[in-house]
Amino acid sequence: MERNEYDLVIIGSGPGGQKAAIQAGKLGKHVLVIDENSKLGGICLHDGTIPSKSFREAILHLSGYKERSHYGRAYRVKDQITMEDLTNRTNGIVTTIEQTIRSQLTRNNIECVAGRASIVSPNQVKFTAKNKEQLVTADKIIIATGTRPFQPKGFDFDGKIILDSDSILHMKKIPRSLSIVGGGVIGCEYGTMFATLGVKVTIVEARSHLLAFVDRELVDTLTYKLREQKALVITDDKVVRCARSPDGRAVTYLESGKRIVTDVLLISAGRQGNVWGLGLESLGIEVSDRGIISVNSNYQTTVPNIYAVGDVIGAPALAATAIEQGRAAACHAFDLRDHSPKLPIPYGIYTIPEIAMVGRTEAELSKEKIPYEVGISRFSEVERGKIVGEDSGVLKLLFHRGTLQILGVHVIGDNAAELVHIGQAIMCFEGGIETLAHMVFNYPTLSQAYKTAALDGLNKVIAAAGLPDEDPYSVFDETVTNIDAAKKALSALR
Repeated sequence: MERNEYDLVIIGSGPGGQKAAIQAGKLGKHVLVIDENSKLGGICLHDGTIPSKSFREAILHLSGYKERSHYGRAYRVKDQITMEDLTNRTNGIVTTIEQTIRSQLTRNNIECVAGRASIVSPNQVKFTAKNKEQLVTADKIIIATGTRPFQPKGFDFDGKIILDSDSILHMKKIPRSLSIVGGGVIGCEYGTMFATLGVKVTIVEARSHLLAFVDRELVDTLTYKLREQKALVITDDKVVRCARSPDGRAVTYLESGKRIVTDVLLISAGRQGNVWGLGLESLGIEVSDRGIISVNSNYQTTVPNIYAVGDVIGAPALAATAIEQGRAAACHAFDLRDHSPKLPIPYGIYTIPEIAMVGRTEAELSKEKIPYEVGISRFSEVERGKIVGEDSGVLKLLFHRGTLQILGVHVIGDNAAELVHIGQAIMCFEGGIETLAHMVFNYPTLSQAYKTAALDGLNKVIAAAGLPDEDPYSVFDETVTNIDAAKKALSALR
């Protein structure tokens, strides 16, 4: 510790805390980052995003999943895959990234200390490091402590048989069978990973289908792929309780009367904020029963000089948004003008196959009575799809039938989380599908799916030209002019 007075103290070294620290450092501010883990990176690096995605890549490689369409369903790079095979790769990646983060913070003159912190007043932070209690003052404070798995009552978590999303990566061996309570993002990601390894997977979801916020057609494709790998998907049924059988297996009891017996049980019941022990109650900072901190549009809590960013403030709870929130909070804290426009946020779901989306879904557009059309391209019809063995990928463009403006992009398949950014970029400038129809994409690439989907959409608009409008959409007079634009776009491509 070089000092005890700082311009900014940040609690938590995950993506939000890192970027807030670097932004403040670039402004010449004295910054201290406190994290209870001696290794930097936060939950994202050590327990969440990076380990799980690295684990997934190891599975994809060793299982030979991507090559099975070429070499047969039984193809594998390694026959007997172990947890050690998968976690060794993960551990190496985590170590390398931690060193990169530490180097970035050091280059920007950010002080870092390992310790458990609490906020004792609007300008004072107390922490214990190396068995010594220290008190520092700060003009501004940013809370970036992230979240941890929510453990509902009635589930006897033991870290061996009944697991949460943190402990599942610390299993000693790959189970023969796995049941998952919760068909959200985490449940589906781990469900598809272990199904790819040949584990007998059962997913239980209380709602009518998995991933309720995702385009239904993409969810249907994912469900089909799960069942193709012998996974069992149970929907519209609730878990009443779970227990361990005399032989040590996990037993899950459902409301319908079903019982599921598996080697291991994963409870994926959402997450809760890491706020306990921070002393927020004594400061009057609003916190929900799930530990989510309330903030305004500038990420200020009810105490103006104390900010909060990342998963601890709730939705959308993405590492990607935490990065932007941390930077924006630091800019606001030190009066740096930063009026960025509200731009569409992409979502990446690292199931197997991958899912990504940006913008609105068909269900949302239908509910809002917005006249939209759909352009579709299937990866099996794109040359690159044949080369990489991608037989189930789909790219959907949702666009306004009158203006041709893109309203949503939905992708399932190889590199979906990368591909979605092309559509996102067009949407940021309120562009339309005619732009994609004219774009030249490298050949052969999966990105060509955008051009195919755009042309599919334009053809649908032209096919509907001249039909009598007897529905509420007749108020859109611009439809006629854009029929001409669509025809012109297509004729230029012929």
